[in-house]
Amino acid sequence: MAPSSFSVALSQRVATALARRDIHYGWVVVGVTFLTMLSTAGALGSAGVLIEPLEKEFGWSTADISSALAIRLVLYGLMGPFAAALMNHFGVRTVVRSALGLIAVGLIVSLGMQHLWQLLLLWGIVVGFGTGMTALVLGATVATRWFSHRRGLVVGMMTASTATGQLVFLPLMASLSTTYGWRVALCFVIAILILALVLIALFMRDHPSDVGLARFGETEVTPHGHQRQGIGSLLMAPLLALREASGNSVFWVMFLSFYVCGLSTNGLIQMHWVSLCGDYGIAAVEAASMLAIIGVFDFFGTILSGWLSDRYDNRVLLFFYYGLRGVSLIYLPYSSFDLYSLSIFAVIYGLDWVATVPPTVKITAESFGSEKAGLVFGWIFAGHQLGAATAAFGAGATRTEFSTYLPALYVAGAACIIIAFMVLTSSRTRRRVQPAE
Repeated sequence: MAPSSFSVALSQRVATALARRDIHYGWVVVGVTFLTMLSTAGALGSAGVLIEPLEKEFGWSTADISSALAIRLVLYGLMGPFAAALMNHFGVRTVVRSALGLIAVGLIVSLGMQHLWQLLLLWGIVVGFGTGMTALVLGATVATRWFSHRRGLVVGMMTASTATGQLVFLPLMASLSTTYGWRVALCFVIAILILALVLIALFMRDHPSDVGLARFGETEVTPHGHQRQGIGSLLMAPLLALREASGNSVFWVMFLSFYVCGLSTNGLIQMHWVSLCGDYGIAAVEAASMLAIIGVFDFFGTILSGWLSDRYDNRVLLFFYYGLRGVSLIYLPYSSFDLYSLSIFAVIYGLDWVATVPPTVKITAESFGSEKAGLVFGWIFAGHQLGAATAAFGAGATRTEFSTYLPALYVAGAACIIIAFMVLTSSRTRRRVQPAE
């Protein structure tokens, strides 16, 4: 869908006005992308606190509801590489508008659902596809297209919006659901999605050249034309990118590191934290609030990670991030699970919840070029979701079998420490200059 003349003219006027103040229009694109990823993260992660209200109203079991959430997580991860191909083909603006519209429609229609198959279709498939097209691949694509310098900082901001949105929304959604019902809580997410959709329509542009600018940090304006492909070529692009990347050892180290990242974050703590705290007598509301605190520290930690990734060896940064996370997970079972010990865990663990993303994106872009970085990172991110799914199932099975989460914590902590040394000993990436397509 071609952008309207009004939105193009508006973007150009804003870009000109900002240029007079020595501000690059790319920061406007970062702002609207930040809100987009924040809103879709809320749609993705907040459903966990709505399980109990759905059980009470419809009589569905936890397993039934969880099956829809599982479908959503799988699609969220697997859509990444294909989302990058769609953005290269149709443009970021068109893909993001379609994704936001798809998520909003799915949630709006679900306000009137009565049957389990409707939950599976709307919350699983529809929302899964939509959120998958606006996952971390969106932030990586925007950062590589609009920024040559400060790219790590931008990726850090984007990543913080996703992870923090998933965590901070939890206590808010729980409060709204408890006070006014789950439909009102869902309407809050829908309102944020619609706001993001309006801002994307007005201010998102696909490339800096669309407003007559070079990438931030460069001086030469590089025009980009959209090369239309057949649907077969479009769907094959991610697979071809995977085949090419699989011959590079850097790809496999990054894939395995992100597998461990998902294993030690979303799948373990985000999914099972409330139950883990409940085993130690901590109420659900207090546990959700602790997740929000982790999300706050994650916000600052991830932005700081982006700043650091522009200045220091990204392999060394990943070594410290995974190492500290592993230590914090191994420390947790030995803590007394009181306010003091959990606060220590929240600070250390929260600061590097997804601080691993900016260095990983930078290593990917340097190894495979800015044009292919989105596709390759999409597959690396798929590894993250596979790790999350492994932890979500494995930790639950551990608790069922042994009546404790402790083995899962030890395994995740040990995996973090092992991957820290793997990343540190991997070959230093070489910057490859790719001609513009």
